[in-house]
Amino acid sequence: MPRILVVDDDPMVGATIEVLLLRQGFDVTLTDGGETGLAALEAQTFDVMLVDIFMPHMRGFESIRIFHERAPAIPLIAMSGYAFASSASPSPDFLRMALELGAMRCLRKPFTPETLLATIRECLGESAAPKDQKEAP
Repeated sequence: MPRILVVDDDPMVGATIEVLLLRQGFDVTLTDGGETGLAALEAQTFDVMLVDIFMPHMRGFESIRIFHERAPAIPLIAMSGYAFASSASPSPDFLRMALELGAMRCLRKPFTPETLLATIRECLGESAAPKDQKEAP
C-alpha cells in the first residue's frame, strides 16, 4: 500500500485529503506544517509527498525546496490555494515556480478528488516505472 505524506496547515484541507486517500487504500501521514512534515519525512519512508506551498513558519517556496532536497527521489506534489488580488494584473505563477524547485506535479486548490487521485497515481507510476518494468498493464 503506497505511503503518502500530506503537509498542509489548513486542518480541513488536510483532513479531507486524508479521508479521501484512506478510503482509496493509501497509508496516509498527515502533518500540520513544514516542521512536523520534515520530522515525519525523517522518521518514515513515503512514496509521494503532497506539500502546501504557503504555510506559516516556512516562507513561500522554502517548504518545496527543503522537502525536495531532503528526499529528491520521492515525487512531490505542490498544492496552492493562493488567491490573487486581481485577475487583470499579471501575477506570479506559483505552481510553475514550484516545478522549477523540484515538484513533480502541481495542484491548484480547490481540486477534485478525481484530480488528486489521478495526480498521485501518475507520480506513483513515474517513480516506479524505471525500477519495476516487469509489470505490464
